[in-house]
Amino acid sequence: MIAEFGHFLLILAFAVSLIGATAPLVGAHKGWADWMETATPAATALFALTGVSFLALTWSFVTTDLSVELVATNSHILKPMLYKITGVWGNHEGSLLLWVLILALFGALLAWRGGNVPAPLKARALAVQSMISAGFLAFMLFTSNPFDRLFPAPDQGQDLNPLLQDPGLAFHPPFLYLGYVGLSMAFSFAAAALIEGRVDAAWARWVRPWALVAWAALTVGIALGSWWAYYELGWGGFWFWDPVENASFMPWLASIALLHSAIVVEKRSSLKNWTILMAILGFSLSLMGTFIVRSGVIDSVHAFAVDPERGVFILLLLALAVGGSLGLYAWRAPSLRSEGVFAPVSREGGLVLNNLLMMASCGVVLAGTMAPMVREAVMGDKISVGAPFFDMAFTPFMVLLALALPIGAVLPWKRGDLLAASRKLAGAGIAAMAAGALLWWYQTGRSPMAPVAMALTVWILAGIAVEILERAKIGRGALAESWRRVARTPRADWGKWTAHAGVAFTIWGVAAITAWSVEDIRIKRPGERFELGGYEIVFNGVVPVRASNYVANRGEFTAYRDGREVAHVFPEKRVYTETTPPTPTTEAGIDYGFFRDIYIVLGDPQQGDEGAWAVRSYVKPYANWIWGGAVVMALGGVLSLTDRRYRVGAAKMAVPRAPAAVPAE
Repeated sequence: MIAEFGHFLLILAFAVSLIGATAPLVGAHKGWADWMETATPAATALFALTGVSFLALTWSFVTTDLSVELVATNSHILKPMLYKITGVWGNHEGSLLLWVLILALFGALLAWRGGNVPAPLKARALAVQSMISAGFLAFMLFTSNPFDRLFPAPDQGQDLNPLLQDPGLAFHPPFLYLGYVGLSMAFSFAAAALIEGRVDAAWARWVRPWALVAWAALTVGIALGSWWAYYELGWGGFWFWDPVENASFMPWLASIALLHSAIVVEKRSSLKNWTILMAILGFSLSLMGTFIVRSGVIDSVHAFAVDPERGVFILLLLALAVGGSLGLYAWRAPSLRSEGVFAPVSREGGLVLNNLLMMASCGVVLAGTMAPMVREAVMGDKISVGAPFFDMAFTPFMVLLALALPIGAVLPWKRGDLLAASRKLAGAGIAAMAAGALLWWYQTGRSPMAPVAMALTVWILAGIAVEILERAKIGRGALAESWRRVARTPRADWGKWTAHAGVAFTIWGVAAITAWSVEDIRIKRPGERFELGGYEIVFNGVVPVRASNYVANRGEFTAYRDGREVAHVFPEKRVYTETTPPTPTTEAGIDYGFFRDIYIVLGDPQQGDEGAWAVRSYVKPYANWIWGGAVVMALGGVLSLTDRRYRVGAAKMAVPRAPAAVPAE
């Protein structure tokens, strides 16, 4: 009965979403306050219904109710409890329910916490959010019901994909969905503003927190996925430019452009059209990612392999959302006139350049991702667009972005002077060039990638220091006054500096691991030693191990540096025995370090050479700076969210003052 109850709640949620999508919209158009007020209880009811339905599905997984088809095909009686729970969203139907739940949660948060948003705008935004929920609920109810029964029920279940039975993948999807759905809120506000025909500083203030939540959550989600690929798949890399990876990366790039253009709307009442367009494109790219993952057009370890008929349904949703919003934008955009005027060399100009570079790089990723699919659909043959294309086409935009970032940050609003900015950043430039030259000398003429990345990293970090010193006016007044200026700096600025520092750390990590990684592949027997990037590695042997739902051969390796033991690593070759058929996986053994990782993968035993195993080993310099930088970026977003302006809320839209009355004579 639990499954039927959960299914019934989804039907009720669909009905409520239709009410929430229509009544508030009509009320806002007609000026009927009571109709507009239905948005809040509708959003609350939608969240409650989907929440309890999600709990019902979770209960089915926790109790391993194998009469529910989704549980039978994605769980097992012997699976650890953590992966029973995460199995709820480790499949197409369950992850779709999680998506709808987070959609409803964000709508409810706006309903509960949006008291300072004008009633018509709030009603329209919640109506658009309900439309999105209705579309996904219809998709779930008509094509992807998570509560379908299976008769007769199996005895044990087929188990979840072993690659997904991992802590990193347990939390990767929820963070990604928080990011995708956060962009849906920006989309809903953009559509509401277009219907209303007004965009101003207060609107940008309301949109920015949602965009910040989306960007920070996407940052964490992408980093978790990258980290999982690094340690779980055993190939030693951190980013494969897989279509599903790209599907999350493109909204992340668009959300950065949205955040920066919203700043200009808030501060200078400019770039209104750009900001609206970025909100539409950001969520549209999220929907495109949903299509790529769930349509069956690709075969990926990250994708849900479902039938193409479901893809047609998603494609229809995508066409309605993107086509409708872009049509609305084409209708209303001419009326969204920017009030602020600025010179190309200005803070606004720097933010425009940032957005152009972000969207150009997003276009590169989009082209490389879609080209194989389009060619196969049109011409019937398959092509592969891999890392060489993306590295060559994407990297120059990121280098330009890193170069421009400190310059744009020190330029004043409205009109700036490049010569004055260069004087402020002269010390930062000297430090960056010195750091790059020193590293070039130290590495004795190897690839220029690492020295260039070091120069860019120091350039960004030194630029942040210059900004802080400029804010404090060091040397131009009393030290106590400088300290007070720093202490009074808004948290949004500290968040910006933190996020930019995270970008610098990630740039360095990516360049260092790419330029300096050391790889060794060989056949070894227990007791043998080999040299690896300045370390001596000893292969101690292999022992069999058994867990609740898999068996494994576990290797043991000891690493020495200058005769001193520095690490033990334990790679494994696993076979998950409860899947049908049994599934082999590779678990890398990694000794994590601040400056390097020792990364060892145990291969297959060698036929005809008893006791010998294939061993693939790496030294990965500064690998953890990639994910550490992403964490710092996300912390910057969270720090910005704690700014008082976003906690208290934006001021209400300004109302023109009436002229003062002239006293009668």
